[in-house]
Amino acid sequence: MAKKVRTRKTPEQRREEAAALQASIAEQVEQFRDSDQWRQFLQFAQAFHAYSLNNVMLIMAQQPAATQVAGFRKWQQLGRQVRKGERAIKIFGYSTKKITEDDGNGDETERRITIFPVLSVFDTSQTDPIEGADTVVTSPATALTGDDPAGIAAAVTDYITGEGWTITRETIAGSAYGYTTPHNRRIVVEQNISAAQAAKTTIHETAHALMHADLKIGEYVAHRGLCETEAESVAYIVAGICGLDTASYSVGYVASWTDGDTDMIRETAARVLSTAHTLADAITTTDDAAAA
Repeated sequence: MAKKVRTRKTPEQRREEAAALQASIAEQVEQFRDSDQWRQFLQFAQAFHAYSLNNVMLIMAQQPAATQVAGFRKWQQLGRQVRKGERAIKIFGYSTKKITEDDGNGDETERRITIFPVLSVFDTSQTDPIEGADTVVTSPATALTGDDPAGIAAAVTDYITGEGWTITRETIAGSAYGYTTPHNRRIVVEQNISAAQAAKTTIHETAHALMHADLKIGEYVAHRGLCETEAESVAYIVAGICGLDTASYSVGYVASWTDGDTDMIRETAARVLSTAHTLADAITTTDDAAAA
């Protein structure tokens, strides 16, 4: 029998709470934009190059959980050192150079050509702080601590497994706590995190499975901010309904992917709430139903 989260809330009460939670995350992001933590993170984030769609796809193909990547010296400038032995992520750069050619009549002409050198970059998870360097805020999201007393992770795992997906706990090479690969209907959640963080991440990745499985990789990369905002909003709502407050992580996470744009959060409300209702209904049971 599939595991369920026991609750005294009726379906109508869950829907009312979901609407309130969805509205509250936008309000909290607005407040978060005025914090020192957000300003420090923006200063850090502005140091990163905006990679092309093709390079983002290359990064994700080599390290699906990568979040922030930069070259070896750039990380040093940011006060972090790439660890010895770390394998570089390979992407293409862009440059031009002059070449001299014989025009066939004994004269030489110069022209400029475009070249795409292979560059090496590293994810933030492959770096450590340099002793004595200024402390930088690398993420506005604070990892959750504590337990999962309601059994959220187990209930969500049973549900999504019943939908034909596999979900495993593994050590992830990268700074992300989980990832989803739709082509083989697989979800991976980092094993070395708290039970509360694992519960939230399991909901987040399941939301990706329900909402974004039909997207091609290029579509997902092009709209990654929107997809991450939707998945984390679902996680915040469903976890909240089940009694787990994820605001310390979710608010900063959503703020980073929306650049603090609360309009995006509100525009996703209908899709987010629809998925949150589906998942909450699937993983919860009333005390009366559980007793029966």
